[in-house]
Amino acid sequence: MRIRFWPLGVMSRLTMEVHHSFFEGRVVPSSARKSASPRIWSRRMAAAVIVATSTLLWTGCSVTVAPSDSQPQASSTATPVPVAEVTAMSPTSGSVTGGTTLTLTGTGLADVTDVTIGGIPATDVTVTEDGTVTAVAPAALHYQPADAAVVVSSGDKVVEQSEPLNYAYSVITGVDAQMQYALKHWNDYNSNTWGNLNPVGGDCANFVSQTLIQRGWTQNETWFNKNAAATLSDWSPAWGYVPAMDNWLASDDSLGLTKLTLDQRDQVKLGDIAIFDWNLNDIPDHVMLVSSVKVVDGVTKITFASHNRDGDYRDLDDVLTIDHPGGNAWFWSIPA
Repeated sequence: MRIRFWPLGVMSRLTMEVHHSFFEGRVVPSSARKSASPRIWSRRMAAAVIVATSTLLWTGCSVTVAPSDSQPQASSTATPVPVAEVTAMSPTSGSVTGGTTLTLTGTGLADVTDVTIGGIPATDVTVTEDGTVTAVAPAALHYQPADAAVVVSSGDKVVEQSEPLNYAYSVITGVDAQMQYALKHWNDYNSNTWGNLNPVGGDCANFVSQTLIQRGWTQNETWFNKNAAATLSDWSPAWGYVPAMDNWLASDDSLGLTKLTLDQRDQVKLGDIAIFDWNLNDIPDHVMLVSSVKVVDGVTKITFASHNRDGDYRDLDDVLTIDHPGGNAWFWSIPA
């Protein structure tokens, strides 16, 4: 059925005709009608319109309602935003020297910006297309085995976890064992096992040699320490005397070492050996172990663990500009 709205003039004439014919249920001549008050007239007009419309319907006439230009409106109900929550992490353990890629899954993780393990920021935090988060685990604090809490953040807001996440740092590789030992004993000489060579010139080479044992190197007739270096005959020059150590590192091809200059510092790795010449007389004066390598603003920053002078993270540039201005250094890079 279609309903049509007639123009006002037509409807008025139609209404008057209906009113004329059906006024109070009977035909009343115009001369017999009395003037009605405005209020009565309005009521009668409304009634007449209703009657006229009904009459059109009864007679089979159609009335068309003009279509509206308005379109169906979308629901104003907002799409629920999933609550950010981490439900799982894999793997849950890794090397004390870091570098393990972690995958975190859950809901609402699209805005994750940071991941920390034991309070240390992970690197390369990335949200993948499927909404999971990947991050590279940092090294453990001072390379010591421990269970560390994992915290995931979106800006300043900590993301909830279905269960507390922990990451277990453990010693897995030879470098792990080397660094764990070095950062545990840089200020604890472990003299009962290896002695202390400071009274006979310095303990720096003795300390570096100890870390190489932890890495997996084995003593031989050229490089050894017996009886906790109780006498001069109980340790070899290659073990505890820097010039002799440097010569041995350079001459023993079985070690597979690569010599690097200061200009090649970007190739230096964690656990490599650094030799220092304070006086530029080509006689090595000191040896230290690389304890960290980081790129800061495009510059490779290297630190060292050492004995005499004892330190855990001695900065390379500070050593050569503040401690020993004008000194030189080179590195022995150890195969991974």
